[in-house]
Amino acid sequence: MVRDVRIYPDKILKQVSKEVKSFDGELTTLLDDMYDTMIAKGGVGLAAIQIGVPKRVLIINIPESEEKDAKQPKENTLEIINPKFIEMSGSTKYQEGCLSVPSFYEDIARYSRVKLRYQDRDGNEHIIEDDDFLAIALQHEFDHLEGKLFIEKLSILKRKKFEKEWKKKRL
Repeated sequence: MVRDVRIYPDKILKQVSKEVKSFDGELTTLLDDMYDTMIAKGGVGLAAIQIGVPKRVLIINIPESEEKDAKQPKENTLEIINPKFIEMSGSTKYQEGCLSVPSFYEDIARYSRVKLRYQDRDGNEHIIEDDDFLAIALQHEFDHLEGKLFIEKLSILKRKKFEKEWKKKRL
């Protein structure tokens, strides 16, 4: 089921998400709805808080190619529950966007390499490492779990400009 994505400045986006303790049917439904919502909205990642659920759950599904309508099969979806970064190194800049801040893109500084421990929908523990786009996506979605948006990483000048333009668009 496609759910509504919360749009900045919705206050729920500032909430820190709570750890998942029950790996049950409710979690399965949440993950399935998150996938449906992400695909319907044209995203590559989504945190549960973006659909109003303050749980430490995020998904990422990187398209199979660079083409506009590249496929994102459900079986390629990384379902990440209770993530914890165990290593972060290097630095890079990448142009990011966000389903909660539609039609706004900006270069954001991130770590270039990450190692993350997480659980899957059944509660099994995994470790994932990446030094490509997935590393960026993991950091972006993890920030949502901490109540942070990528626009908070903008310089003061860029942030003021963003806020001014965002208010105009929303009136």
